[in-house]
Amino acid sequence: MSALFVTCAKGLEELLRDEITTLGVAQARASVAGVHAEGDLEAAYRTCLQSRLASRVLWPLVRFAAADARALYAGVQTIDWSAHLAATGSLAVDANVAQSALAHSQFVAQTVKDAVVDQLRAAHGQRPDVDRADPDLRINLHLHRDQAVLSLDLSGAPLHQRGWRLQQGVAPLKENVAAALLLRARWPQVYAGGGLLFDPLCGSGTLLIEGALMAAGAAPGLTRARFGFERWRGHDAALWQRLRGQAEAQAHTALAALRPVFHGRDHDPAALAAARGNA
Repeated sequence: MSALFVTCAKGLEELLRDEITTLGVAQARASVAGVHAEGDLEAAYRTCLQSRLASRVLWPLVRFAAADARALYAGVQTIDWSAHLAATGSLAVDANVAQSALAHSQFVAQTVKDAVVDQLRAAHGQRPDVDRADPDLRINLHLHRDQAVLSLDLSGAPLHQRGWRLQQGVAPLKENVAAALLLRARWPQVYAGGGLLFDPLCGSGTLLIEGALMAAGAAPGLTRARFGFERWRGHDAALWQRLRGQAEAQAHTALAALRPVFHGRDHDPAALAAARGNA
């Protein structure tokens, strides 16, 4: 078992705690903008694939005091980065800083990147590249009151990016926020009781599509191109393929049996075209 931190939009913490508990994550405890929990790699993969509410799944590697740049650099170098990333690979670093002597997140992210790159270059004679858009490994550093938590971001791109949204209107509703609205409205129970879902301002179809996936119990991550862990050196490909295969089989059967009770309207013909395309 390992510590996990599953992030979400503020206000969704209690819903997320309940959701990931059903996915095999133990000792889930709601915090600010996320849930602290324990779980093995299977629980982390399952959360990435199945959670409708999560934004990111972070896998902490080390915690240490970092009152200055030297301490931060040294703390990052306590990790054997060759176990996580090839020297010829690519990385990105996200940093969140609050109430610390190191007050600038960009400087903190740069220091973390330098520590990783310097270690791999010293060991292998080559250094990884920085790729903000699609890295082999995404690293997260959270620094609060001079205490650092260094984690791997197993999700990669935020989990609300399901992959089905090919077109969007103005200010689209995030998919995980739409899922939260549906859960608060008890949509799964309404569907089970024979009800329908009608969105009179459907835009690009977010509520309707999330509602259909939810009613079918289809994993929201099945339509994503990839997750952050898929090029991580610690990735268990056999475990992932088993979990994905199970989810695909379930979704195929459930979506085929879904009742056509999803209806949307919008005054904008372009929005309706986007909704049809996304659906």
